[in-house]
Amino acid sequence: MELVLAVPGGSGTTKIDVSASTFGRDFNEALVHQVVTAYLAGSRAGTKAQKTRSEVRGGGAKPWRQKGTGNARAGTIRSPIWRTGGVTFAAKPRDFAQKVNRKMYRGAMCAILSELVRLNRLLVVKDAELALEQPKTKKLLEKLAGFDVKNSLLVVKEWDTNLYLAARNLASVEVSEVSKVDPVSLIKYQNVIITESAVREIEEVLG
Repeated sequence: MELVLAVPGGSGTTKIDVSASTFGRDFNEALVHQVVTAYLAGSRAGTKAQKTRSEVRGGGAKPWRQKGTGNARAGTIRSPIWRTGGVTFAAKPRDFAQKVNRKMYRGAMCAILSELVRLNRLLVVKDAELALEQPKTKKLLEKLAGFDVKNSLLVVKEWDTNLYLAARNLASVEVSEVSKVDPVSLIKYQNVIITESAVREIEEVLG
């Protein structure tokens, strides 16, 4: 199959051949949902912790005698119904990770990329079109204006410090190298701008 390669500056368009197994798959909504959910679950810290009544310090002695005080019966000041007492169903550190095998993950990534192609949300540009001589946000905005996009994920083959520094002040723009691209980032932004070399790298990784 072919992808349109946009060339800024009104110089027209060219086409590049890409793998249909990577950019031409049917959209599997159930698979994509499972992989995205698993990715978000794996990002959770899971470090929340509370103490039960047995873990709260103190409370070994009975606060007052059983009868004769006019107060309700109490066996410990660390009862869950007492202020500063323990928690009835205390939260404990846990791992939220869900198992997703490699074939499922790659399949979901290919399905997302293919859907972006069908929706015209994937823009392939030449490597030089995203290169910046200096880390200037203004220069990057000018390039994005030439692509007629604002909210976008920029995918490059290798880490580009100038590009990262130029984009980090833009809330609607993110830069990612191929090895760090994830399903959530692909669906988060309105457009995905990817360089030619990054396309070839993705084909090798997901093919």
